[in-house]
Order: sequence, then structure tokens, then C-alpha cells
Amino acid sequence: MRIAYLDCFSGVSGDMFLGALLDAGIPAALFEETVRALEVAAELRIAHVSRSGIHATKVDVYSHGEKDLPREEYWERSGTGPAHRHEHGHDLPAPAHQHWPEAGELRQHTHTRSDSGSAVWAAAERHGRGLEEIRRIISGAKLAESAKSTALRIFEALAGAEAKIHQVAIDQVHFHEVGAVDAMVDIVCAAVGAEALAVEEFLGSPLNLGGGSIRCAHGTFPVPAPATLELLRGVPVYSSGVQAELVTPTGAAIVKTLVHRFLPFPAMKVDKIGYGAGTRDLDGHPNVCRITIGDAPSDEVSKPSEEIITVLEANLDDLNPQIFGYVMDRLLAEGALDVFGTAVQMKKNRPGMQLSVLCRPGDASRLSHLLFRETTTLGVRQREEKREVVDRHWVTVGTQWGDVRMKVASTNGAVTNYAPEYEDCRRIAVQHKVPLKHVIEEAVQRYLHSGNRNH
Repeated sequence: MRIAYLDCFSGVSGDMFLGALLDAGIPAALFEETVRALEVAAELRIAHVSRSGIHATKVDVYSHGEKDLPREEYWERSGTGPAHRHEHGHDLPAPAHQHWPEAGELRQHTHTRSDSGSAVWAAAERHGRGLEEIRRIISGAKLAESAKSTALRIFEALAGAEAKIHQVAIDQVHFHEVGAVDAMVDIVCAAVGAEALAVEEFLGSPLNLGGGSIRCAHGTFPVPAPATLELLRGVPVYSSGVQAELVTPTGAAIVKTLVHRFLPFPAMKVDKIGYGAGTRDLDGHPNVCRITIGDAPSDEVSKPSEEIITVLEANLDDLNPQIFGYVMDRLLAEGALDVFGTAVQMKKNRPGMQLSVLCRPGDASRLSHLLFRETTTLGVRQREEKREVVDRHWVTVGTQWGDVRMKVASTNGAVTNYAPEYEDCRRIAVQHKVPLKHVIEEAVQRYLHSGNRNH
């Protein structure tokens, strides 16, 4: 089976991932077409550079002639930076401005967040792009639905981490104008490029976080940045001792979304190799991210992977059924892996529903609070369970009405299940006024005759 292995021995950022894809053979024209499809004021600048003697590809995103500056460079230019320079290796955003209503007035603060995930939040926000606007831009782009879906999942992971760190709703997170454009280009190009590799599974190494400290508007923080660490819950990480911020939130969000499993370099027949460069040329340390593409024995990589999930449960006998459906939608939108209800007979012979939520351990507290806010429950049970997960990937098929994504599951390299994405089929049925069952049937038939059924 075809796999891609992402080696993050010097961490990863959005621009490093794009550089690695280009270096591995993804055509630059594909990324340029992607930027045009987004219809934002941005351009890519691609260069070939050396990092500790390793030839690599460097990608920069410019918006209105400027790009996000490394954090320490911004603070030095603004005259408020530290007396000495930190040797970070990645592009970070110019800061955004946030406004907090306080003591009857608006006080202006500056907040910087590493990589293109620069975020601001507040009721009085007047600058930057909110997550809902970014969703509209990506959803409206003339790109494959599967790539747009992946990009949205990456962006929502990024915004979700920021929202949790600062205890605000995800839709209150705003991205500074330059940072928002940079992040959209990085993330959407990453999704498009990853799909263009046509691999069945992304694997990854443990991530080298780096070390030292980073300067922000609110003070000095240890590496990794809070949002980066939040994104990497459940991911193996380490520090080699390099005093630099090596993993950025955008890089962490891309890896967390795309990579299925983290393990040492797998057995494979190597076909292509690509190196993506960070901004800094660190002394004695190759500041690059490497991607290796090849064919691996199916039994080496296709065994069901294990993961720990959290199960939240609450019994409800006095909740309006309309609210029950709303809460299920909210939980899924906020990152729950699955939500379902089971009919139960409760005390005093009252019929009720047991609401069950499957989620990542890092999301359990936030989703529990949502249950307390939105339902009538007075208690939420919580436990951790281990589950096995088969390999899954997306394949896009064309129907006479438009593209439909197929979710394909495989074990030991053989397809065991496939199904069209319901939301794609529903959208097409409504838009073209055709029966939903016809759309589903045609999508399945197109998949079966596409040549992808054995992959």
C-alpha cells in the first residue's frame, strides 16, 4: 500500500509542510491554482535553500506585499522586544489587536500567537477574520470537496485549541488579517497537496518541540506555545534540546489532522523524498521537515490502531426532544467523535434517554460543561476506554450532479467498507432537486467502477 511518512525531527510548521510536498514532486502550479481558487489577496514565493547543508524548498505566503514575521523580529521592530534574539525556525504572525470591555471602556491589547494561527477574541472585535467567515471562503472555493473538508477540520482544530486555552467560544476566535490569509493558504494548500499525493495513509514520527522560551504580548512563555501543546494531546513529542520553537500551532493542526499513527520509520520501498525548510538556518541543526513516500507491506501498517477515548454519559428524562437534537448537533460541531441516544426506563417508571458522547480525552472537560449548560442533567458520568480503529481515507468520485466523497475503510490493504458522504449527497439532492437515494446509488456505482475499490 502507498504511504507517506512525515519525519518531524526538527518540528513542523505550515510552510515547512508545503515545502516538503513541493520538494517531493507536487507541482507548484497546483498550489498557485489553489490560492487563486480561494480568491484572497495572497501569493506564494518559492525558493530553494540550504539548511545545515541539506537542500530544501522554502515557501512564503505574502498578502498585500507583506508576510507574517517571526515573533522575535516583530517585537524588535516594534521596540518592545527582548534584548537578545531567540533563534526560532519558523514563520510566525504579525500580532493582531484585541479589545476587551473593561471598567466601562475599551482597552487595546496586542496578542501574538505562533505561526499563522494568530488569534484574537472579544465581543468588541473589529479587525481580522472570524472562523465563520473563513469557513465560507474555504467552502465557496472551487476545489475538491474532500480537500475542503480536510482544510476545514484543520482550521477548526486550530481555532478550537485557541478557544480552549482562552476559555472562549470557538466562533469568538478571530485571526489577524495577514495571519488569516497566511493560515488559509497554508492549510488549504496542505489539504490539496496531501490529497494529490494519492497515499492511503499518513504516518508520522514523534515531534521535536524544541525548547527555550517565546516572547508574547502577555509575557514570556516556555516552548511549546500553549495552543501547540493543546493541539498535540495524544501525540508523542520530545525535545532534543534545541533552544527554539520548532512546532507551531498551524503545523501541529496539520499533523494532528492528517497523520493517522505515530511510529518509528516504517518498512517501505522508498519512491520520493521531500524536504521543507523553516525560516531560520539553525547552527548545527538541519531546520527541515522531511516527507518520504513509498510502498509498504500492508501487514506492516494496516493493523487496526489503538487509541484512548473518553465516554461521557448522562440520563435525561425531562429534556425537550427538540433540545436533545440541538445538543447532539452542538456536541458534534464542538469536536465530539460520536454522539448517540439510547432509550432507557428511569426511576418512577419515567421513559428517558441516555445521551452518550465519545470524544478525545482533551475535549472531555469542555464537552461536559456543554452538557451542563445545554441540558437538564445534574451529573455527567465519565470513563476512558480503548478502541481499535481501521485505516480510513477519502476518495472523491464524480456524479452527473457533482463530486461526492466516499469514505473507504481497509484492513491489511484490502477494502472492507465504503460509503458516500451523506452531507455531499444531501447537498446535491437539494440543489438539483433529485431523489437522495439516486445520488447515493450513483456515487456508489461510480466508486465501484473508478478503479479505487481495491485501494
